[in-house]
Amino acid sequence: MIEIDVLISFFGWCTVINSGLLLFSAAVLIIMKEHVVIIHGKLFGLNSVSLPGLYFHYLGYYKIAIIIFNFVPYLALKIMN
Repeated sequence: MIEIDVLISFFGWCTVINSGLLLFSAAVLIIMKEHVVIIHGKLFGLNSVSLPGLYFHYLGYYKIAIIIFNFVPYLALKIMN
């Protein structure tokens, strides 16, 4: 059986890594917005007007997923310990 300290460490590092990926994705989208829109527009055949809204939804859903699946279990285990 896995000890609670190992689970706390696991969920803590998952939160840190996923938050870093979220920040990196947001930074790339902010800094290189035109290039990313062109690449995704050509790659997936999407309208360049609708892509910023899709990026906003992507970042929002990813943030919610990090909170639900990484941070909340980490916090619950910290409280239990």
